[in-house]
Amino acid sequence: MRQDERFYMISMVCRLLNVHPQTLRLYEREGFIKPKRIKRQRVYTDEDLERLNFVIRLTKEFGVNRAGVDIILRMRERMQIMEELINELFRYVDEDIKQTLEKRMKKFFEQI
Repeated sequence: MRQDERFYMISMVCRLLNVHPQTLRLYEREGFIKPKRIKRQRVYTDEDLERLNFVIRLTKEFGVNRAGVDIILRMRERMQIMEELINELFRYVDEDIKQTLEKRMKKFFEQI
């Protein structure tokens, strides 16, 4: 747990997102969220709130059922992993191109 991380009790989350506590417990059972616990009390982070808001929008605004939400969340996580890998690949390629360009420039200026 980060020291600057904010935590919200279930009652506050329910008010913020306008949902019943049983809805949050159901989403936890379904594996959509994994709130941290302090002693036996569920606490939610800002990241949990964002994820919950996304799940609520999927179910209420778009009519996605729980199985669909599960699939969307898993695909979203895979896409984030792929995005990180692609960014890492771009950093590697950028560094390789930079080194190649520096070598060519050095060679060019040596010939002048």
